[in-house]
Amino acid sequence: MNDNVLIILSCGTDNPNRSTRAIHLAKVAKENGKNVAVFLLDEAVYIAKKGIADNLKAATGDVADDLLAYLQEYEVPIYACTPCAKSRQISEADLIQGAQMGTAAKMIEMACNSTVISL
Repeated sequence: MNDNVLIILSCGTDNPNRSTRAIHLAKVAKENGKNVAVFLLDEAVYIAKKGIADNLKAATGDVADDLLAYLQEYEVPIYACTPCAKSRQISEADLIQGAQMGTAAKMIEMACNSTVISL
């Protein structure tokens, strides 16, 4: 059984249900003792920008900011795709605590050693 879980998310504020659900799945995996990482692509990079997750809420009532706070507390790595972020005028200084820029090579490296959940 693989203890590494990589959550790959490509939607952000354009789909609050899927976005929040992905962060929730990362929290559940961490609570179950898995080594978790989150990789944000395309519109999902906005989630890593300070202040954006404050207003991201799923129909179930889950709030992305609360879930992200858990991931930050437990130092779950959060990567924002470097070219995706740069094309949206998001710099490393704009990212929430614990988030960092990451390349496609980093995502592939993690994916090759993980169970991947893509939303």
